[in-house]
Parts: sequence; C-alpha cells; structure tokens
Amino acid sequence: MENGKTANWNFKGDETVKKASAWTIKFALKTLRENLNANDKRAVIPLGYGDPSQFPSFKPSKVAEEAVIDAIQSGKFHCYAPGDGTPEAKRAIADHLSRDHGMEISPKDVFLTLGGRQAIDIMLTVLARPGANILLPKPGYSFYEARATFSQLEIRHYDLLPEQGWEVDLSHVETLADDKTVAIAIINPGNPCGNVYTYEHLQKVAETAKKLGFLVIADEAYAHLTFGKNPFVPMRVFSSIVPVLTLGSLSKRWMLPGWRLGWLVTSDQNGILQRHGIIDSIKSCLDITPEPVNFIQAALPKLLKEIPEDYHLRTLNLLRETADVCYDRLKDIPCFICPYKPEGSMFVMVKLNLSLLEGINNDMEFCLRLANEESVVVLPGYPMGLKNWLRVTFAVELSLLEDGLERIRAFCARHAKKH
Repeated sequence: MENGKTANWNFKGDETVKKASAWTIKFALKTLRENLNANDKRAVIPLGYGDPSQFPSFKPSKVAEEAVIDAIQSGKFHCYAPGDGTPEAKRAIADHLSRDHGMEISPKDVFLTLGGRQAIDIMLTVLARPGANILLPKPGYSFYEARATFSQLEIRHYDLLPEQGWEVDLSHVETLADDKTVAIAIINPGNPCGNVYTYEHLQKVAETAKKLGFLVIADEAYAHLTFGKNPFVPMRVFSSIVPVLTLGSLSKRWMLPGWRLGWLVTSDQNGILQRHGIIDSIKSCLDITPEPVNFIQAALPKLLKEIPEDYHLRTLNLLRETADVCYDRLKDIPCFICPYKPEGSMFVMVKLNLSLLEGINNDMEFCLRLANEESVVVLPGYPMGLKNWLRVTFAVELSLLEDGLERIRAFCARHAKKH
C-alpha cells in the first residue's frame, strides 16, 4: 500500500445522494453563481431565490427579534427541547392555525420541525415503502423530488395547467394513480407558479384523493401571502373528506428563513392516519431527528400573537406592487410567454420562446449566459420539471427588480434573431 491507495477499502460515497442533489434549486443556483463574471462591477441581482429577508423593504418585524432576545435572556432555554416541540410552541401554532376558517387545531396534532424542509423529510420518510409512489406537481418545488429519490419513492409527475391558473390536471392524476400511490403533494399558494387555488378546486382535489385512496400533503409554506382575487384556503378544511398532512414555517410570511422553524400538522376527522400508523411513525421519526432550537420555539408565542397585522399588510402591498411590475415588464419581452399573472407567493413562471433567440438552446444555457453577461440570476425551469421555462422572483427591492428586468430585456434584445 502506498499513500493510502488500496483496492480493499470497504466504503464509498452513495450515488443516490448525488442523484438526489441534482434535482435541487441550490445546485442550479450554485452553478449559476459560479458563472458570474468577476469583472462586472455592477451589483448581482438575485431573481432566482425566494429569500427577501436580506432586503430592507422585507426585513422581519422587530417583535420577532425582541421575542428571541427575551427568550435567550430569560436563561430558561439553553437546554434540549422535546423531540416534537415544546408544549408552549405547539399550543401557539395550534391557536394561530385555528383562526383560519374556524377550524380548531389541537396541539397534539402539531409537530415542530427544523424548517419546512424537515417536515418534507419526515413525511416522505414515513410514507416510503417498497414499491410506493408519490404524485408531485410539474412544475413544483424540487426538494420533493430530491427527498423522494433519496427515500426510493417512485415519482409520478402530474401536470399543472397554466391556462387555467395552474390548476391540478385531475384527469391526469387519475391516470397516474394506482394502489401503490401513497400521497399527492399540493403547493398552495404556488411555488413556482404564483397561483392561489380556489375552495372549489381544492375540494375536487380532496374528493379525487379520497376516491383513489391516498392522503394529501398540503405545502402551505406561503400561506396568506396572497394579493389577488383568490383568498388563501387551507387544505385541512377538507379533512372530513381525506387525511391531510400540512407543512408550514416562519420562513416566508414572517421573513425568517434562517431561523429554521417549521411545523407539520395532521388533520383527519375520521382517524384514518392513526389507524394506519402514520401518527406513530411521525413521532418515531422525530425521535431520531434533530429538533428546532429551543429559544426559537420559546419566541413563538410572542411572535405569533404580537406582530401587528400592519406588518403583514405592508408585505402584501409590496408583493402586489413588485408582482405587477415584474409581470408587466416580462410579458413585453418578445421571447417570453407569461401565461398567468401571479396572485400569491413570490414567483412567476415564464416560458422561453427559443425560436426568437440566436445561439441559446435551452433554459440553463439562457440562465448561464444571463448571469455571465448581465450579473442577473434567474432560475431555469428544469429543477421544477419544466424545461425551457424560467422562475423569476419578484420579492426584492423595487429598484433592484426594475434594474434586473431592464438587464434581462437588454440581454434578450442582444441575442434576438435578426430577420
């Protein structure tokens, strides 16, 4: 043996991890950042990532900061927290969610997680079994694909219909499902599409899931970030029809993604989740995973009760303004097709008409060259399941958004085919 080289080592990296990470938004954005031109002295404009907390207009409420300071200075929360969350934090979330549509939530149905991603981890871990499959939206949030791949859950993509407000294609769902289908994931308000589903559409989703025998994962990370004609409707209002697992977090509405605090809520008026062992499996999974930071949990009751409604209204007004600007400017660029004006979350999906561009062959190539030439980062559609589309975030400072959109317009004009 020389320099540790031998053919007899018994370990190697897991290729499944590499395969799973290739789905992620983080991987795509890292690739784009590596392609930025270091010689371009202009500010990089980040229109590819849903984290507005870095911008002054979207900064978190002072109440949230004070709540954490109070918790730390009390000296009571330097210890470990319970695996499924502290009783006070669970109660605070239950009370907060119970205000929606008059539906009472019990603290025993609330489980605290390290952000919304860990809630996804837990749900897919619990549901994975040999031969099982899960229905995921196309386009959707790519972490589901990454985690399902890692859990060896077969992924079956159902279509969203852009011309119908990105509604679920329920006829497509029925052709995909079989007796091994364990769940359908519904993201509302929509990431990456900016859509908000109506009560009637969500009821049809619930009825379809009941007929086909699987539960609904309701990804409500962007709950209440709505500024169009459709109000936010929580999926759990249909828990008399179908069992629902809901995830939420502090990351979006409260602009606190770095605090890594989320929740998983079970809603099932007929006791189906309990009878089928899902509740016990969630508890067991939480016993072997890290729990959210104790002093962050301790800050929750004050944060949820005392942040004024004016803070949330100001956020919605900002998002409405930037969404309008983003949509109007993008749809005026000839090589873009914008089928739907966003009414929620922080994103809009734009289709590329590559036939109008010279020397650009796909969405990733468009984004790489845009980053290199204009120092603007937008997300290609491939991580969300739609090739030759783009996801653009409008949750940035208005002046920065306008600068970024002008750079995109100039880039597209420069690369337009000459007739």
